[in-house]
Amino acid sequence: MAATPEEIQRFVDATNRGDTDAFVEAFTEDAHLDDWGRSFDGRAGVRSWDTTDNIGVQAHVDVLDVRPGQTDQEYVATIRVSGNGYNGTGPMAFRLRDGLIAELRIG
Repeated sequence: MAATPEEIQRFVDATNRGDTDAFVEAFTEDAHLDDWGRSFDGRAGVRSWDTTDNIGVQAHVDVLDVRPGQTDQEYVATIRVSGNGYNGTGPMAFRLRDGLIAELRIG
């Protein structure tokens, strides 16, 4: 397992604290989030997804594994999610840019 990049750790920590503003600020202004084919764009889209699928449903996430992706700015993390929404374990693919999350693909 690779070390969890700081950008991904901020995503995890903000989720687990229930800090929506910190969660949204972990993403670039032009971020793209794809959750099993549902697309959310920009920080407004990330905030919307967070409300319906993450902090808004009291999600708690644990990083089980992190692997490098195709480039030095891409990682695939195996995440366990619990809370009042989705509960389970699966991959999240992150693309980082300038110390933030530029893209997150779930599923």
